[in-house]
Amino acid sequence: MSGHSELSFALDLTLDEARRRTAVLEAIGDDWDPVAVLAEEERAYDLLYSGLDAEQQRIYDELVAAGVLPDRTVGRVTD
Repeated sequence: MSGHSELSFALDLTLDEARRRTAVLEAIGDDWDPVAVLAEEERAYDLLYSGLDAEQQRIYDELVAAGVLPDRTVGRVTD
């Protein structure tokens, strides 16, 4: 025996997690609308990836195929 003992302990982060969540919700405020935020994010991505030239579109398509960028056409309903 080397004289070293194994130390084992447990830490309950439940209270800290509750404090963190409360702080996040307070920082967001009462007027936060997650649906509107997601819609704005979608519009931003649409703008970001619109008007690509042929080379940019080819690279974008390769990145989507490689899984680097999400396929933004999956789950979309056409107009």
